[in-house]
Amino acid sequence: MTILVVAPHADDEVLGCGASIARHVAAGDKVVVAIMTNASVGAPEIFPADAVETARREAQCAHALLGVQQTVFFDFPAPRLDQYPRYRISQALGEAIAEFRPDTVYLPHRGDLHHDHAVVFGAALVACRPLAQSSVCHIYAYETLSETEWGHPFGDDAFIPDHFVEVSSVFSKKLEAMRCFASQLKEAPHPRSLDAIDALARFRGATISVKHAEAFMTVRTVLREQEKSATDAVRAGT
Repeated sequence: MTILVVAPHADDEVLGCGASIARHVAAGDKVVVAIMTNASVGAPEIFPADAVETARREAQCAHALLGVQQTVFFDFPAPRLDQYPRYRISQALGEAIAEFRPDTVYLPHRGDLHHDHAVVFGAALVACRPLAQSSVCHIYAYETLSETEWGHPFGDDAFIPDHFVEVSSVFSKKLEAMRCFASQLKEAPHPRSLDAIDALARFRGATISVKHAEAFMTVRTVLREQEKSATDAVRAGT
């Protein structure tokens, strides 16, 4: 099975689902990560090219530790995706989905504080439309510390998880991968710190009575005929 993780910026994928990536890899799945933006293209006066290259090297280090099989870097202009034609982002993601044929796609939460996250979410949903030829059966939104919890304080944009994944046995890999992002990591009590990452995973774990977990919102799940038959057989005890 192939998994596609879509990240607006380098490190969002590790913060949001780094341990789930490690769990997928341990289960034999192929994981592809798409980093959507290049901040030096969008705001060179704030993000010089060398800083972007540093973040990309850090991402490759983190992905190697997690077992990611392929990392794809796009150059859409952060932090101003809201001023960029969204169809081009959808088209690029659609081409990636056609190439890699993922069964499961992880996306940023649409209500995150950074508008780049909402744009990527919306563009990805277009690319993941449940057409007959689409390989995508499961779409989940992840939470990103320093973005999701600071998001819009309104019900429609709230992160309300309904899909929990125990990651106790692989959680140390998430922390190790995050250490690769020396340029992005902060000291506690900043939310983008190792202490905060551990605290959130423990809280999500306590929700389902395990040590560590990652939480997601289900965007869509499609059960194909073959999957339905297998599920029915299991329920029937055959």
